[in-house]
Amino acid sequence: MHMQKIVIVGAGRVGESTAQLLAREELCREILLLDIHDGVPQGVALDIQESAALLHFDTRVRGATDPAAMDGADLVIITAGFPRKPGMSRSDVLDSNIAIIDQIVDDTLRHAPDAMLLMVTNPVDVLTWHAWKRTGWPRQRVFGQSGALDTARMATFIALETGFSVKDISPLVLGGHGDAMVPMPRFTDIAGINVRHFLDEEVITGIVERTRQGGGEILQLKRHSSAYDCPAAAIASMVDAIARDRRRIIPSVAILEGEYGLQDVAMGVPAILCGDGLTEIVELDLDATEQAEFQRSAEMVRADIARLA
Repeated sequence: MHMQKIVIVGAGRVGESTAQLLAREELCREILLLDIHDGVPQGVALDIQESAALLHFDTRVRGATDPAAMDGADLVIITAGFPRKPGMSRSDVLDSNIAIIDQIVDDTLRHAPDAMLLMVTNPVDVLTWHAWKRTGWPRQRVFGQSGALDTARMATFIALETGFSVKDISPLVLGGHGDAMVPMPRFTDIAGINVRHFLDEEVITGIVERTRQGGGEILQLKRHSSAYDCPAAAIASMVDAIARDRRRIIPSVAILEGEYGLQDVAMGVPAILCGDGLTEIVELDLDATEQAEFQRSAEMVRADIARLA
């Protein structure tokens, strides 16, 4: 295990669920929940800590409101921000969340200058890019969560459609974490067999579209809360790869420096996660249709980045 301390900024539902999973898996020695609302992070942390006797973990969980408590963090996970409401896109919360992220990034620079930064707050592609610019850190230390979540949703929909175990399903989703994300049936298999062997194109098209709308579907059903269990599990899978130096290939929001023909933009791509962070991007040979969809997704992310100028 490479990590002693992980800070989760934002003690809301995503932050709380993430802390529960990281503690239970003992992915670090200490978890700090940081929030601006006094009492909230302390209460959430104590609740999780009291479950240790039943779930048998020794991770210490505490809460704080003072950013100075970030000191010594190996990884800072940012979940804080305004969630979208039914009918809103992820881009619609950009203006509300940018000031929040600026403050958190500045606190990280001041109190945890050697940490890695994992962005979860939406719109995650744009905010990952913005955090990278603001920190001036190398791209291996600043990355975002999206593909791990989107591929989990796609795997779920394939399992529900086929009846096969989700354990054997390996999908791939590229692009921005929004309505223009690019699910990739050509790179999706069930026990090594391409998904098209089992499903016809009409069904696959439906799964692709449901994957793109996966977060919105949950939001519409719940009305007063967006998804948090699956996002937390996606975060935990990324942290596990880093904390245990697994060198796993996990779709992640990464800063592109020429890969896929793009420069100075953050996009969801297959990336290698290990103890040093996001160390390598896997560049796939896309066909013309896939490349066009990926480019369209990039243009939407760039349009949001342009709003920050």
